[in-house]
Amino acid sequence: MRIEREFDIEQFSFGSRPAEDLYGCWFAKELWPVVYLLDNQSGDPPSAYVGETTDIVSRFNNHLRHRGKQHLTDAYLISSTRFNKSATLDLEANLIKYLSGDGKYQLLNANLGLANHTYYQKEKIYRPIFHAVWDEMRKRGIARHSLEHINNSDLFKYSPYKSLSTDQVKGLMLIMRSLLHDEHRNIVIEGTAGTGKSILAVFLFKLLNTPIDDFRFADFGPEEKEVYELVVRLKEIFPKPKMALVIPMESFRRTVGKIFRHVNGLKANMVIGPNDLSRQHYDIIVVDEAHRLKRRLGLSQYRPFDQASERLGFDKYMHTELDWVLKQSNKAIFFYDEFQSIKPADIPSEVFDLLKRQPDTRSEYLNSQMRVRGGAKYVDSLNRLLQGKPPADEGKIRLENYDFKLFTDLPQLVAHIKKKDRGQRLARMVAGFAWPWLSKNNPDIDDIHIGTHRLKWNSVSVDWINSPNSLNEVGCIHTTQGYDLNYAGVIFGPEIGYDKAKGQIVVRRENYHDRNGKVTVKTDDQLKPFILHIYQTLMLRGIQGTYLYVCDEALRDYFAQFIPVVGAEEVTMSGEVKDHSETPLIPFENSVPLYDLSAAAGDFSEQQQVSDDEKEFIRVPESVRVTEDHFACRVVGESMNKIIPNGAVCLFKKYQGGSRNGLIVLAQHTDRQDVDFGSQYTVKEYHSEKYQDDEGWHHQAITLMPQSDDPSYQPLRLADDELSNFSVIGIFERVLWQGDHNS
Repeated sequence: MRIEREFDIEQFSFGSRPAEDLYGCWFAKELWPVVYLLDNQSGDPPSAYVGETTDIVSRFNNHLRHRGKQHLTDAYLISSTRFNKSATLDLEANLIKYLSGDGKYQLLNANLGLANHTYYQKEKIYRPIFHAVWDEMRKRGIARHSLEHINNSDLFKYSPYKSLSTDQVKGLMLIMRSLLHDEHRNIVIEGTAGTGKSILAVFLFKLLNTPIDDFRFADFGPEEKEVYELVVRLKEIFPKPKMALVIPMESFRRTVGKIFRHVNGLKANMVIGPNDLSRQHYDIIVVDEAHRLKRRLGLSQYRPFDQASERLGFDKYMHTELDWVLKQSNKAIFFYDEFQSIKPADIPSEVFDLLKRQPDTRSEYLNSQMRVRGGAKYVDSLNRLLQGKPPADEGKIRLENYDFKLFTDLPQLVAHIKKKDRGQRLARMVAGFAWPWLSKNNPDIDDIHIGTHRLKWNSVSVDWINSPNSLNEVGCIHTTQGYDLNYAGVIFGPEIGYDKAKGQIVVRRENYHDRNGKVTVKTDDQLKPFILHIYQTLMLRGIQGTYLYVCDEALRDYFAQFIPVVGAEEVTMSGEVKDHSETPLIPFENSVPLYDLSAAAGDFSEQQQVSDDEKEFIRVPESVRVTEDHFACRVVGESMNKIIPNGAVCLFKKYQGGSRNGLIVLAQHTDRQDVDFGSQYTVKEYHSEKYQDDEGWHHQAITLMPQSDDPSYQPLRLADDELSNFSVIGIFERVLWQGDHNS
């Protein structure tokens, strides 16, 4: 949808007497809902506040009396006759989230309400308005980055201004109640990778470090009344809490520290490593990735651990980093997933089980999968696949909103990941630690050798995913745990395989090269849980898709029974893999004829007289059911690009009567040439006007509507004699393939 003058952005000086400037504005006179931004771009750092109101004059007067906002210098008011209260609340929420992710300003806002509310025409009308507002703000220098760029940034993904899921709200409520309860000392929030533990941890930190005066509880819905009451009580007990966010992994710790620098009320030094706990005591300690807390076993360096233990008065052999947290906090909150423990140094799950059984410990489990779009079905399929217990009667794993494939050609997988990165960004190759990291000391050496193919490990250990050369490297578990990708290409190395006789996955210690990852491990069976946890964690990095390459032939054959296989086929121009099975093409069972409309000169029915042996048939996805009335055509041009991309191969069904109104049709007109097709055929949305006489209903006119982002495409209206040369050939059913497709 093109947004032309759907809104206005007016700039004012945020001075001491806003009424004189604002009373002349129509929205101030009519008490109309508006959204506003107050900023000070010359500050260090630049700061901003986003709000919405129906009484802009009173709101600005209140802000001017607020000491924390008196330094703001400019006001931008966003108004529209289309705005209502729901729309302005939504626009306010989006601006706060994306300005936080943009990184230009340190926002002065408190956390938002918990729910992500829907309202009438949110997507159809108001989402395009937000996109247009954002473009205008970039034009004026208020915002810097595109929405696409921000969506892929860590600053946005871990923003404390995100709305919470139902599961996260339950966890938040448990934490808040427990913090208020004298007998509840420890809280354990469990959940698999991607359930939003880190987001909840950051949200909680912002919540507890925001002054009570900065909250606008009117934005919270009726169902969130208890949150309001809990926040007020918490602020009475912890007006300025001394808090630390402990993250065991250095790379992820630095990433979260950068996020804290951009959030008002938070500081990077609030994010610390376990060793820093020995230096001071805290009111509240939050531990993210608590499964990576250590014991004194297989550490890369023992001295820091020993020194911290000594400062705390602990026996370094008997106590762990978990003991440090418990000693140095009045209240401790742990975000934990036992299935992401990846080496012997990680505190065993039995220790956390003991903690959860203590009478002063409360626990909650997050179930909703917030990262991978494959959802609970994908997570459950991974668990069963890696445990050797796949469903025997369900066939291959098919996921509607998630791209999950097994590659048999490594260069093709690497090329596919690079193509995905050019499109959606944040696509990376990762692997199990099955090759030594030789390039660490000699960057000219290739680390990973698979047949004739050579690859390098990550060249940096901190924030590798965002480093300049990461697309040409392979990340390991230590550089990816805790991070999101859009697409992950996972290499299963020779340290993991499959025993066909026993029907189970096996590991091979001799092929595992994480020295600290197998210290004290005496048998393959002892190492196996850590290896499985590593691959499960890697396979839960990709938001939109995961692709596998497996070195071990037996394991590859085992996976191929349940995961759709990509052979040596090409990748389409859109970056999607053509999923060709090995079964032959069977006309009108798994394939349909493909017609080249741009070359068609005669009547379509004449073209169909060609025998099946002479037609070109293309495969359709397994989920698509076809009959002899189905056929495929390539649709060229941009006139339908909102629904049909240029060059897409589409499935049609032969028109055999019935209403066509509002449907997308393939039509033929012998006296017209389509500007895109260069022929007598066109694909458009069909609308008709009819009249009735004594002989029945007749067409008065037919309008063929484009569905395009390009306004130069105009409706095609046919009337009177033009209708006699017009016919509908087929009804559009779906896009089969985007870009080039060869069966």
